Amino acid sequence: MSMEDTRWEQRLQALTHILTSPTTTPSLHSQFFIATQIPCYLKWDYPPILCSDPWILKRWEWSLFLKRVFRMGLPQTSWRSKCPFQQPPPLILAKGVDEAEWGHEQRRAYVRKRLSRKHLDKNVNPLLPILIPNLLLLSLLIWNPFRSLD
Repeated sequence: MSMEDTRWEQRLQALTHILTSPTTTPSLHSQFFIATQIPCYLKWDYPPILCSDPWILKRWEWSLFLKRVFRMGLPQTSWRSKCPFQQPPPLILAKGVDEAEWGHEQRRAYVRKRLSRKHLDKNVNPLLPILIPNLLLLSLLIWNPFRSLD
């Protein structure tokens, strides 16, 4: 069963249930309710035990193994791992990110360091934004793509 096969009522019931009971450790009843409302996917972090397809658990195990092999055992980082001042703090900080220091001067120095970074777009030659569109227009004048309409 794919997400396109589910009815809108099922999607709304599942979304309402998730929004009204936010938790990181849902009960077995809650997991079973969600499993009956929406289809199971291989990209989920928890095992699809309650899914109707018996082979999906084997495929999930294999995909989880492959994900870990390609990461070479390193922990998975996300956009939260790059935000040291987020509350609650991330479990694993991304490589190159310092742990948050909450003193007034430390936060001020952190903001100054972030603002003083050079932006990527400043390394672009100023002629390129003018030259490229003009070359495209010139190529349209030389090579007439609308010749068949004449």
